[in-house]
Amino acid sequence: MKKDSELMSVFPSDAVVAFQGAPYAFSEIAIKKYFVVPVSTLPCRTFEEVFQAVDSGQAYCGMVPIENSLTGSIHRNYDLLLEHKLSIIAEAVLPIDQCLIANPGVKLDEIELIYSHPQALEQCRQFLASLKNVEAVASYDTAGSALMIRDRKLRNAAAIAGKWAARDLGLEVLKEDIQDLSPNFTRFFLVSRQGTSLETPTRTSIVFSMKNIPGALFKALSVFALRDIDLFKIESRPLRNRPWDYFFYLTFVGTLEEERCRNALRHLGEITFFVTLLGSYASRMLDNHE
Repeated sequence: MKKDSELMSVFPSDAVVAFQGAPYAFSEIAIKKYFVVPVSTLPCRTFEEVFQAVDSGQAYCGMVPIENSLTGSIHRNYDLLLEHKLSIIAEAVLPIDQCLIANPGVKLDEIELIYSHPQALEQCRQFLASLKNVEAVASYDTAGSALMIRDRKLRNAAAIAGKWAARDLGLEVLKEDIQDLSPNFTRFFLVSRQGTSLETPTRTSIVFSMKNIPGALFKALSVFALRDIDLFKIESRPLRNRPWDYFFYLTFVGTLEEERCRNALRHLGEITFFVTLLGSYASRMLDNHE
């Protein structure tokens, strides 16, 4: 892995990093934890806007969640990776501690509505089920929900978000660590028009498609097994114009610097419709301390 000084030497000093959500969303926290010096961030309302900002050059790169350890993959971002042809240049793994946040002085028994992003609500399903006469309301963002209850001065509502949002928005944490299970992690991809990994890469992500015939997936995966290449993740997504055919997103341990990996992809290309490289990159575990 590159040292921090080396990482920043390949990252433009005036670069902007886009993310989905309001300031203090977990995606922005991942940005701040990943980079060793302050970088400019660009809040976007949707994941599509994040990819568009990077595509257009408004942002140098974007930090997008790709998988949560409790609720699984964020499928829309898998689709956007292929639609926008951006490269994965880094992966960041952030521990997620969901908190119930309210305006100062609000008590738990006063709350009738709890706002948050659907992913956060799903991560806290058991806690929400334990509350009586409380409605969970899906919103576009965790931190954005906290900002909304503050700006509207709601006394009957709370938000599920990170403790950073509570601290910086002047709100109170009523209860910490309300996710169903701990530890709770989210994997983020840093995507860019530039294909160069920010740190020494250790894994590679690709997407491919093949004929829907018996044994096709076995044959595709065997090109890695025959070369002792460890598979980290595989995810299927439907081909929209071909019912019951699929794209397969696959991440393996290794890079194209290794001959066995190059040969595996060459072999895969011979038995599939297409293979697209999404990026070779390093994965870094972040801390969640304030």
